[in-house]
Amino acid sequence: MEAFSDGVVAILITIMILELHPPAGYDWAALRPIIPSVLTYVLSFIYLGIYWNNHHHMLQATDAVNGAILWANLHLLFWLSLVPFVTAWMGRNYEQSVPTVLYGAVLIMAALAYTILQKAIIREEGRDSRLAKAIGQDRKGLASLLLYASGIALAFVHPWIADAVYATVALIWLVPDRRIETRLPR
Repeated sequence: MEAFSDGVVAILITIMILELHPPAGYDWAALRPIIPSVLTYVLSFIYLGIYWNNHHHMLQATDAVNGAILWANLHLLFWLSLVPFVTAWMGRNYEQSVPTVLYGAVLIMAALAYTILQKAIIREEGRDSRLAKAIGQDRKGLASLLLYASGIALAFVHPWIADAVYATVALIWLVPDRRIETRLPR
């Protein structure tokens, strides 16, 4: 499951970079029109990296995998597979609300899918499992969901505000989840 997920994330990153097209010009000014696409790519790359990193740690803390866990993992990968599409759309239409809302919707759905995967693992391994103890109340996860929801709503006020909220959530998660890392044997 881990190797398959790693492969999917690698493919998604590859698809995203293929959506970035070089400018027609040859000077610094030629880069100006693609700055929004590049910034959206960077944010999405960071998000995929965060999911890859935390997914890896979560699976290291997992002893058994069943069908429910496999399906929950596919559910997560489905939402992550939409990241290249919403990245390209938002990057090309960075001043528009709807692409920014859809970007946030994919982010919140991926976060929900990740939470479902965590719960499926904990259900299989029990409340005393390493993962269950590490996650605890998962305030960081709940705060992220609330921030995504507010970002989606704020996209209708101004897309840049939503982008700032999405970037804030990425900054919160940029450091790997130490709650899991501290429970793993060295």
